[in-house]
Amino acid sequence: MSNGITIFVADDHPMLLKGLVDELKEFNYNVVGKAENGANALEKIMVLNPTIALLDVEMPMLSGFEVVKKCKEKNIETKFIILTSHKERGFIHKAQSLNISGYMIKDEPFIELHKCIQSVSKGIPYFSSVFNDVVDNEIRPQLQKIKLLSPSERTIVRLVAQGKSSKEIGEQLSISSRTVEKHRANIIAKLDLAPQTDSLVVWTKEHKEFLATI
Repeated sequence: MSNGITIFVADDHPMLLKGLVDELKEFNYNVVGKAENGANALEKIMVLNPTIALLDVEMPMLSGFEVVKKCKEKNIETKFIILTSHKERGFIHKAQSLNISGYMIKDEPFIELHKCIQSVSKGIPYFSSVFNDVVDNEIRPQLQKIKLLSPSERTIVRLVAQGKSSKEIGEQLSISSRTVEKHRANIIAKLDLAPQTDSLVVWTKEHKEFLATI
């Protein structure tokens, strides 16, 4: 066995699941269980308590992210590696917010997953180069800009995301719509957006994953 590491695998594509399990076994990993949907994965992980669980993101019944969240709420000691085709900012930011141990892209060679498993088993997170690129070039710069917003500006961003007009925001916050417009102009400048009136609305739609941090 590979360092006594126990592995659980979940993917809703039977052929991909079988191929992954076979590869893991070739590397002498002890695959203690597998599942083709999130609910089954959650149930088995709670019983088996594997060292590491490899989870696809999009699965029936519960997503991989939902499985991770529920396991963490129950203080399950299993480490989680997301194995997915998704390279989009929203997925990567969600994985980051769940404090997962690894994030690997399915089209990478298996040796990369092996390196990830070995690293995670030693308590060291390991992420795909795609994950790191998105964090460094897309997520972190946006979070740094968001930190520049004042509490009042953050409140206004949340209300803009809800589709409220400057007049409606002013009425809710008991300030004039002109004051709201000044805040919006400051927010647009801090987020480095184009100076159009609807640019903040567009930003909130394109960056929904950041709204929880605002």
